[in-house]
Amino acid sequence: MTDSKPSKSARKREHLALQKLGEQLIALTEAELASLPIDERLLRAVRAARSIKSHGALRRQKQLIGKLMKSVDAEPIRIGLRLLKADEVEDKKVFAAAERWRDRLFKDGEPAFEAFSEATGSSDKQLQDLLDDLSVVLDERKEKSIRRQIFRRIHEILVKIAK
Repeated sequence: MTDSKPSKSARKREHLALQKLGEQLIALTEAELASLPIDERLLRAVRAARSIKSHGALRRQKQLIGKLMKSVDAEPIRIGLRLLKADEVEDKKVFAAAERWRDRLFKDGEPAFEAFSEATGSSDKQLQDLLDDLSVVLDERKEKSIRRQIFRRIHEILVKIAK
């Protein structure tokens, strides 16, 4: 009877996969990292890797992270990373939609505002006031400021309805 343990190649592939997962942790912000279920030793190793500038030292640190990943359950970390990526994709979609609405509102004016109100389900008085202010402003700096405020307001409205 033979043991059905994984081959050396399979173990190496698994180790490299865990090391890649660890490298993804290095790229996260501190807040994103804190949201994941990571044990303290692994967390310290990831934080240390961020401060390493030497290529060789960073490579060794990544190997250490891969080794530490062997001692933790990686599946909750994988799930957490997938959720973070999903949130990131959704945020990008909302931002892109806000840019499209902004451009449409600047170009088409009142008809675009009515379409925006219908699409979002609310007629926003603050947005309407900003659009009115934009139509009468003469100062270029003031116009840029109002355009930024309009974009922020559109983005706020879209974020509220996306949740």
